[in-house]
Amino acid sequence: MQIPHLQSDFGFTDDATALRALRLVRKDRLDALIADLPQAQAAWVAETGFTATAGSLCLLSDVEGKITSALLGVGETPIWDMAAAASTLPAGTWQLETDLDTDLLYLGWGLAQYKFRSVDTDTSEAARLYHPDPDGAIETLSLLAGTTFCRDLINLPANIMTPAGLERAAHNLASACEAEISVTVGEVLEDTCPALHIVGRAAEVPPRLIDMKWGTEGPLITLIGKGITFDTGGLDLKPSRAMEMMKKDMGGAAHTLGLAAAIMKSNLPVRLRVLIAAAENSVSDRSMRPLDIIETAAGTKVEVGNTDAEGRLVLADALYYAKQDAPDLMLDFATLTGAARVALGTECPALFANDDAVAQRLVALGMAHEDPLWQLPLFAPYKRMLKTDHGALSSTGSSGYGGAITAALFLQHFAGETLNWLHIDVMAWNLSNRPGRPRGGEAMGLRACYALIKDMAEA
Repeated sequence: MQIPHLQSDFGFTDDATALRALRLVRKDRLDALIADLPQAQAAWVAETGFTATAGSLCLLSDVEGKITSALLGVGETPIWDMAAAASTLPAGTWQLETDLDTDLLYLGWGLAQYKFRSVDTDTSEAARLYHPDPDGAIETLSLLAGTTFCRDLINLPANIMTPAGLERAAHNLASACEAEISVTVGEVLEDTCPALHIVGRAAEVPPRLIDMKWGTEGPLITLIGKGITFDTGGLDLKPSRAMEMMKKDMGGAAHTLGLAAAIMKSNLPVRLRVLIAAAENSVSDRSMRPLDIIETAAGTKVEVGNTDAEGRLVLADALYYAKQDAPDLMLDFATLTGAARVALGTECPALFANDDAVAQRLVALGMAHEDPLWQLPLFAPYKRMLKTDHGALSSTGSSGYGGAITAALFLQHFAGETLNWLHIDVMAWNLSNRPGRPRGGEAMGLRACYALIKDMAEA
């Protein structure tokens, strides 16, 4: 298995030879469409019982029995109806016929093309979607490239996607997009990022801080990612079933790199910085212990409440360095708490923000781009739960309730309350297959965040 590079083929073609029409139709417009069809095709639609339910297909042929077109039923979310069609249409080149927003439709088609390339052996011919200028669809292709990169990183096994593997993936991205990259590791990391060092020091592959920079004009955007490449739970060891999917605990870093890829590939006018705190939370004689009091880059002493709450510790150091530049937007992604999943389920990331107006703008963009997030409060009274009798900041707090909130408040201590800071607590994994969203690693909130940053760049 190889460390992934950016992908560029998402099932599009500009070859106009032998095009088949793909007509999108809503239930309430089906009768009008049928009335315009040749008599034999209209009879066939009636005979098959096609009613244009969302995602349903009806193939149409000519008098010789050759498929010439298809009807695709669309509902409230055409992007996913299009993704369903991408998986079921027979081989050939299909051309959209619709008055709907084609950008979302192209995106749905491209998302459905994803297969985990390291294990995919399918060589069968697939349907292609005609695009008159696929290379000109920069934003759509950039979002697809970023999403695919994110998915691949999460899906790779932890013996490949080690902290060093995550560094190589970042180097691949930096090389593809002509970004600057530096990595802090070893004794220097121990001195400058003590919390990150302590979390990762028990593992065979040492921890590191990855720092990427790109762009020379526009707002300063700093992205931070939790890069725990495998999480055993440390000495507070996870049960085996809970540990099964913990290769995905670097999902925050994958989101950050995927979003950075989309920004750089589409050449948004921003000054971009990416910080990845990469470590493996392993078990050895060097493991941190519950109730250890450790140092952080910010100088704040932290009491380790539970060694399985390590993500917030590595982010604490990364956030401290991120805020030194006073960015216009500081955004972190992290697979941080089970409490967020209890509150919102696995498909809707939890959003926390210093600025409620920015958060609500992001929520609205998520709805518009079929990439939902939902805001939870930075409820200040819960800060008391992070206090200890000896003055150190507790990493987990004194209560078993409101865990996503207390985790976000812990991070806010290092991010500060004045910067435009967003924290996204994300599952980064699809538990089942849905059109355009296969089981496995997933980018959640990436497209919404891209739209917010694009708005800032163009303001």
